[in-house]
Amino acid sequence: MEDALMHIRSVADYQFGKGVGEKLFPENVEIAYSKRTGRIRYVYLHGKRLATLRPTDGLFSLSIEGAKRIVENAVSARCLVTVKDDVSKFIAEGGDVFAAHVVKADSEIRPKDEVIVVNGKGEVLAVGRAILSGEEMTAFKSGVAVKVRRGSAEE
Repeated sequence: MEDALMHIRSVADYQFGKGVGEKLFPENVEIAYSKRTGRIRYVYLHGKRLATLRPTDGLFSLSIEGAKRIVENAVSARCLVTVKDDVSKFIAEGGDVFAAHVVKADSEIRPKDEVIVVNGKGEVLAVGRAILSGEEMTAFKSGVAVKVRRGSAEE
């Protein structure tokens, strides 16, 4: 279990920024393994899924719960996209983030990265996959910036 916890924490640190792993995955997380491959598949805390370890690239897909833990606890997470407050409801309901709506995006975001979409107050609206880099998100005026996988209102 100790090795598995170290593993998921180091993946989270690599993916979201140094120190995120420990904040996202406290000592008491439950790790579920794939029945077929025996690899780590899901991470739960108090029965709620925080993240799924994707078998394709070995990185995490976050749940809204996991995203909230990162936003609330991690000061240096490098996966945040801040959008205009007037589109908050649309995005929380699962709508994609367009470049025109992005107020701020972390410069380290690369296309295909897992990102957390927040409003101006820092409230988690959605989780999804970056289509553009962080710099492109703020520079471009049109096009999809983040493909939203799940909005916070869908929970």
